[in-house]
Amino acid sequence: MISLSWYLIFAAALFSLGLYGVLARKNAIAILMGIELMLNAININLVAFWRYGDLANIAGQAFAVIVFAVAAAEVAVGLALVISIYRRRNTVVAEEIDLMKW
Repeated sequence: MISLSWYLIFAAALFSLGLYGVLARKNAIAILMGIELMLNAININLVAFWRYGDLANIAGQAFAVIVFAVAAAEVAVGLALVISIYRRRNTVVAEEIDLMKW
């Protein structure tokens, strides 16, 4: 049986990889993918704590479903924004997107 610490180590590594993707990438699509990796790491933690806690209480699974719904909404809105910006500016590089600047 796999212990809780292995799930937590895996989730921490996945979260770190996502954080690196958000901070180091210039492409807006890669930044969105990094955010998705971080949200998946959170889901792994929620389900792992549920599995090693009280199995009658399904709060961990309920929170994981909520995180999935938020992630899906984030992807839909994020990709819509990226497509709109690409049509207007012909770039998805985050540093060149300055629509809010004067």
